[in-house]
Amino acid sequence: MDSEALRKYSALHPKPAGLTLQYGTAGFRSKAEQLDHIVFRMGLLAALRSKAVTATIGIMVTASHNPEEDNGVKLVDPLGEMLHPSWEEYATQLANAEEQELQKVINEICQKAAVNLNKDASVFIGRDTRPSSKKLSQSVIDGIQVLGGQYHDYGLVTTPQLHYMVCCQNTQGQYGKATLEGYYEKLSKAFMELIKQSHCSGESQRHLKIDCANGIGALKLSEMKPYFPQEVLIHIYNDGTKEKLNHLCGADFVKVHQKPPGGLDMKPNERWCSFDGDADRIVYYYKDTAGHFHLIDGDKIATLISIFLKELLAKVKQNFEMAVVQTAYANGNSTRYLQETLKVPVHCVKTGVKHLHHKAQEFDVGVYFEANGHGTVLFSKAAETKIRQLVKEEKDDERREAAKMLENMIDLINQTVGDAVSDMLVIEAILALKGLSVQQWDALYADLPNRLLKVQVADRRVIDTTDAERRALTPPGLQEKIDALVKKYKLSRAFVRPSGTEDVVRIYAEADTQENADALAHEVSLAVFHLAGGKGAPPQP
Repeated sequence: MDSEALRKYSALHPKPAGLTLQYGTAGFRSKAEQLDHIVFRMGLLAALRSKAVTATIGIMVTASHNPEEDNGVKLVDPLGEMLHPSWEEYATQLANAEEQELQKVINEICQKAAVNLNKDASVFIGRDTRPSSKKLSQSVIDGIQVLGGQYHDYGLVTTPQLHYMVCCQNTQGQYGKATLEGYYEKLSKAFMELIKQSHCSGESQRHLKIDCANGIGALKLSEMKPYFPQEVLIHIYNDGTKEKLNHLCGADFVKVHQKPPGGLDMKPNERWCSFDGDADRIVYYYKDTAGHFHLIDGDKIATLISIFLKELLAKVKQNFEMAVVQTAYANGNSTRYLQETLKVPVHCVKTGVKHLHHKAQEFDVGVYFEANGHGTVLFSKAAETKIRQLVKEEKDDERREAAKMLENMIDLINQTVGDAVSDMLVIEAILALKGLSVQQWDALYADLPNRLLKVQVADRRVIDTTDAERRALTPPGLQEKIDALVKKYKLSRAFVRPSGTEDVVRIYAEADTQENADALAHEVSLAVFHLAGGKGAPPQP
């Protein structure tokens, strides 16, 4: 390692005094002006990780659904998955090291993780459309080059596209071509093959209106438009030419506020969806004839995909094990519908995509979605091989057709990470194949009314949870109090969990009516305030 170069470049990307940041589920996120030293150092870390695993690593400059003035950075591991948890620790150490300790911390990481600095390093870089992203990705390049790494800068891409490229590169092209054209071709080919199998049920032309959160999704969808068949007409809104990224729009806004993005003229029963700022989440919605807004979130997306896959799996008559993975935030009625009506096993894990992804890998077919619209489907190697074999060798027409559909689903789904573009095409194909309208999809089950609240506390670590965050272990007496409150309402449940990023405790409650869900959430928030060291004035109803 060239100590002189490290010193010189590190001085060009100085760390502000007293700033400490934590590498969380989404990497680092903060105000853009605080991140220059962080992204430089993550360039260093990506090079180290690449040398450690002798594979290409990805690094994405984005803050997803955060306001435009924020930014962030996250690393992508060789198969397109999130950075290994053991390295999250190194990321935090490197980010917070004082300048004169930088070399020492790098040496410690090399020792702990058995990194050979003489090995080659290769890093793929992507960025979103924020004004600060271009300059920050240049700082990433400085970090990679200090450690003698090679890089390929893809420039403006969605987060899932970068995950896809990294996976393609490290599977020597088995997963696909590591180019944007490769991504568009793979997805559009699988999509066209799928809808070719729909016997023109319902509308011959399918209109879909998409709110792109004024982000990267708009650019990439426009590039992909020529690859779409004539039957699919996509109309892009909030394309970033007029308004600010994520401002009063995007999947997060729609989900949290339970209303359409600002300034959209929605006609009754039109099918709409929203991406988030880096296009790794999607939610659908529509207005009924009475003008009521209906949100179709990640839970209902997972349900639609599960219905479709379960039917196909039954037709191919293989003993594949399928399951759905959710978090405690999943609506109680979605869990009931999946378990009781569809008879599909459901597993609940801690909040955070990495926990869902990890659990879904245990099954032949693992469907996972967070209620916020981030999710995908994973197929085991064995299941994928068997399905592709059936397409080639199966004599029975019905079984072969079903296997062919499954094969196209495997190719259409971005298995590395939740991908709004890919998930949208999966949903559109299923609705076309099953001849379902957005209203019929919504009517599968009615969501239980729910309420999300947060309470500011002096220290979020006083709350410790168990049972996939559904029960509080500390502070003493809190869980007993919640249990007593839940007993007052029908079809109710409530849980509390510390935020991963700030000193707040998040509260979720659901019950038979909105009034009861609101009341329960408020009572639980008071209990948290009094028992877990609330800050400021007690929560008001």
